[in-house]
Amino acid sequence: MIRRSSLHDTSLLLQEFPVLVLSGPRQVGKSTFTRQLSRNLVYPPVFFDLREENDLRLLSHDPAFLLEQYVNNCVIIEGIERLPALIPSMAEIIGQDKRPGRFILTGSVSPAWLKKALPPEQAGQFAFLELTPLHFREARNGKISMQRHWFRGGFPLSLTAKNEANGQRFLVELVRDYVEKDLSRISGVNISERVMRNFWQMLAANNGAVWNAETYARSLGVSSPTVKRYLEILEAAMLVRQLPSWTLNSAKRLVKAPKVYIRDSGILHAMNRIAGQDQLPMNIAVGASWEGYVVEQIAAVLPQHLNLSYYRTHHGAECDLVLSEGNKPVMAIDIKFSSKPSLSRGFYVGMSDLNLHQGWVIVPKGPLSKPEPSINCIGLTEFLDQIESII
Repeated sequence: MIRRSSLHDTSLLLQEFPVLVLSGPRQVGKSTFTRQLSRNLVYPPVFFDLREENDLRLLSHDPAFLLEQYVNNCVIIEGIERLPALIPSMAEIIGQDKRPGRFILTGSVSPAWLKKALPPEQAGQFAFLELTPLHFREARNGKISMQRHWFRGGFPLSLTAKNEANGQRFLVELVRDYVEKDLSRISGVNISERVMRNFWQMLAANNGAVWNAETYARSLGVSSPTVKRYLEILEAAMLVRQLPSWTLNSAKRLVKAPKVYIRDSGILHAMNRIAGQDQLPMNIAVGASWEGYVVEQIAAVLPQHLNLSYYRTHHGAECDLVLSEGNKPVMAIDIKFSSKPSLSRGFYVGMSDLNLHQGWVIVPKGPLSKPEPSINCIGLTEFLDQIESII
């Protein structure tokens, strides 16, 4: 079993907050994680699973009364997206008893989606944590190579499958289950399975492209508000990432729409029908796949005081990633799937626009080098290991 790096941080949050909300895509390992966590709780755990009809009925009928029966327990409720109305009831209970470590909620929706059900005055009593698919530093602790992790992605049943065919079969079934069952439940509306399937496939074929709702709408035969809503549903399910553009402190004509990535590289490769790890380097999608993979791995370990965006002007200046603190850029990054990367003039212009004197290039392998005075080139593994000292 691969140990999650967030286990220690989660234990600390339970010592401070009455409620911990653990969000992550389905099949990412939330149940395993909470059972590991439950071994060291202050209060004896009691489990409810809202995916089971009996538990759903019990907690739907009179949640406040039921939860009060376990005043000396840590109540662990899985599948909270099935009953978001439970959150206000819980807020009432902790309003009278603010002991930390009383509740753990898990859900297959983003923290932002769950916060909508939370009374504003109780927001300070809830700690939110996102459990992503296994990121590379976690996978490496399980003796898994970056090449395997990049191709298969971070879902445990894909990453640890006996072979690539079994791993991809799991991911194809996961996508199908999301389209046929989960996304309608998450959104609370009936979605068109055909449109969602085709839309998700188009996003995979255009991974990392700048978002243009009208283009997708025309191709799918629906309205722009519909494709925007579908994108928001996939984002709420933590399956896609909208990377915002950097728009502060610039007099330039900037591209302002976000770039959209499929968050898990294994899902991306399964949807693009790349059958094996050996096929990936020669595939036309390899550059976009590597870029999205790097973005996701950095996002997983980025210190909380830093933000991610990208920079692009209508005149060709571009940085794949900008790390910023507040409204101040601190690092410009170009992402290259190459052992000898060649930088475009646009990257240097972007560095100048952002008033940054050093640029960084992230490649698959290699220690820190300086191909020229203003450029630092480094392998992804080395960058992730040194990120806090580099920034």
